[in-house]
Amino acid sequence: MNKVKIILDSEVDFPRYGTEGSSGLDLKANIDHRVSLKPLQRVLIPSGIRIELPKGFEAQIRPRSGNALKKGLGVLNSPATIDSDFRGEIGIILVNLSNEIISIEPKDKVAQIVFSKYEKIEWENVSYFTETERGSKGFGSTGN
Repeated sequence: MNKVKIILDSEVDFPRYGTEGSSGLDLKANIDHRVSLKPLQRVLIPSGIRIELPKGFEAQIRPRSGNALKKGLGVLNSPATIDSDFRGEIGIILVNLSNEIISIEPKDKVAQIVFSKYEKIEWENVSYFTETERGSKGFGSTGN
């Protein structure tokens, strides 16, 4: 298991997995008062945590499915990427996609964080690609 260094900048708990099979850890709102979002309004919610990722890893901030379905609450730049050289507090850009005002309370679970390995690439400038059945056919080209 890989270790990720973390600094808690507040009273929030360590992010935790909801179940043994969960891939994302819950992030909570590090706010000291209720924040209300009007329809289509967005807000930056601090998480109260900073992390140090090993090289070759990224963290992604994603919406919580329950918040999306029940409240219409989304993460605007989803998935948001946290690079391994970022050392600041993780902020979560939430958007209210419902037709009603949504309230966020201190320590509410507002997003999840998922960790992934990645590889660096080098560009190879070519004049043609290997042929495939699909080729350059795009959206909807493989049927329903």
